[in-house]
Amino acid sequence: MSIWRTEVTPELLERFSRGTLAERIGIRITEVGPDYLRATLPVTPDVHQPYGVLHGGASVALAETVGSVAANLCVDMERLACFGQEINANHLRSVSTGVVTATARPHHIGSRSQVWGIEIRDERGRLVCISRLTMAIVPRRESAP
Repeated sequence: MSIWRTEVTPELLERFSRGTLAERIGIRITEVGPDYLRATLPVTPDVHQPYGVLHGGASVALAETVGSVAANLCVDMERLACFGQEINANHLRSVSTGVVTATARPHHIGSRSQVWGIEIRDERGRLVCISRLTMAIVPRRESAP
């Protein structure tokens, strides 16, 4: 059984990234499963730290992107919005080239908050980073006339 409130595809979700950090650094939603969302990030000099490996901040940006998109897909987006409240990350392995893949799965989907676990793996399936993201769920503000 799916946790998503609406039918989604990676192509549809790509539209949400236009003009954002995710688009700028190359994050792409690649797979929507029944209870997970997956995204990739190419490891290029654009996301390296000075020593030539994936910047920890880029891993966190990938984790927060995939977790945030997933969280918002679990609520009525006409009435509610999910915003990152806290994120942590443990960087376990360095990567200098290739593509890393993040998979977000929920630990908790509540009415006021959500907690997501995100694993980032390299092309060989080795764990690069684990992250936990807490999302606050708030009512959408009505636009001023």
